[in-house]
Amino acid sequence: MRRPVLSNLLLASGLLALTQLTMPTDAAAEARLALVIGQSAYRTVPELPNAANDAKGMTELLGNAGFTVTSAANLGQNEMRAAISDFAGKVSASGADTVALVFYAGHGLQIDGENYLVPVDLDPKREADIPLQGVRLNDMLNTLGALPTRARIFMLDACRNNPFPALSGAGHGLAIVDTKAGAPGSFISYSTSPGAEAEDGNGIDSPYTTAALTVAKQPNLPIEEVFKRIRVAVAQSTDGRQIPWESSSLTTDFRFFGGESSGQPALPGASAMALASGTRSVADWRRDLQGKEPKAAYELVITDDTVEAYQAYIELYAQDARTPRLRTVVERRRQMLAWERAVAINTRASFEAYLANWDNSDLAATARRLLLRVQNRNYALPVAAAATPAPIAVAMAPTCPCSTPTPPASPVNPAVAPVIKKRVDETPPKRKVVETPPKPRRPPPEDVVYERAPPPDRGPPPGAIMQGIGIGIGLGMGMGGGGRGGDYHNDRGRY
Repeated sequence: MRRPVLSNLLLASGLLALTQLTMPTDAAAEARLALVIGQSAYRTVPELPNAANDAKGMTELLGNAGFTVTSAANLGQNEMRAAISDFAGKVSASGADTVALVFYAGHGLQIDGENYLVPVDLDPKREADIPLQGVRLNDMLNTLGALPTRARIFMLDACRNNPFPALSGAGHGLAIVDTKAGAPGSFISYSTSPGAEAEDGNGIDSPYTTAALTVAKQPNLPIEEVFKRIRVAVAQSTDGRQIPWESSSLTTDFRFFGGESSGQPALPGASAMALASGTRSVADWRRDLQGKEPKAAYELVITDDTVEAYQAYIELYAQDARTPRLRTVVERRRQMLAWERAVAINTRASFEAYLANWDNSDLAATARRLLLRVQNRNYALPVAAAATPAPIAVAMAPTCPCSTPTPPASPVNPAVAPVIKKRVDETPPKRKVVETPPKPRRPPPEDVVYERAPPPDRGPPPGAIMQGIGIGIGLGMGMGGGGRGGDYHNDRGRY
């Protein structure tokens, strides 16, 4: 009677242990949503068979990690945009305590400094067609970045070679995306370094996805540690030809799987200081690498993935077989950082500075095109205004839009002073004439003559009348108006 009970208890204990090992401990405290896109069946270029396999493997992994996964394959432009929009709606409805993850396997391109995911129906005839037919990566990042979430994770296995012959001027790989420049709480991972191309792989999965499916299963690893180990694994499997890259602005911890430590050994020669060394100088790295075996030192600098770490390795291990590969990585990383700055500043000076150093790069044609574009902008007037002190006074003083006053003491335009002086001298006479006109002498009102006419029975003597007429005519002719002279005499004749 006791054996069935004991058997049931052992079975229940085994299932509980298995659940704790496979399910993340944080899943109960947060909602996890994932969108997985695999683009294999391109219509105008050869297929990518591993992209579909990558999507299937990640769908299974994320489902085991507690994610509710929406899987989509071989999407055209409208379908891809709709899938992203629908996923954003689910994330928004899930609430602020949500982890949203997007995995994309397929082609990706950078055009004019912008990254684009490539739908299967894309058929460009020129580079200008990509913004019309592709899906801009920043649109997806901004759509999800505008939502209140706990974390946003983007895994892009999208740096494969450019298969479109019409896009010969497009840059290799993807341009840098700095998550720190956007909304906090984002983590983005490329399958290889910015500006480099990833391999599709000889197995059923790409090197990047193969490493992710293995490393992410290890329990209790923070996400930063997961992708550092993915980077080392991919570099090893491709002999340094492919080195994944990531950027993080996460503000919270995240683990794909919880539970006890897997007991996996740390990276050879790695230390806590080495894993969190993003701000160390070349000199600091030289001290840390001094005396280490080349393989251990190589894995340390690959884990850190900074120019300073690579430069220190190149200086200390100049004869190592890995050093030429790292020189190429460092050169390309510096170039892509310069390209990121040039595009972000987006001025004539920024593109000229890029071309001064990287005139023969794959991005030089794009830099010249963008330089021509910014030259056509109307920057001449603002630049001239900032170059001379006179416009400052003009900006503070003008009161009339029809003229541009200039300070009297300015030596830049001495011809202005006579003009101003002449206008000032001419003003007073005009004002004097208008404001104080001479008052004309008014003749006596004509109606006085009629009001004071003598009564009918008492007229003046005939001699007086004739005398008045004579005087009136004489005065009128002498002063230019006979009528006024006659009236004037009539008044005097009555007094």
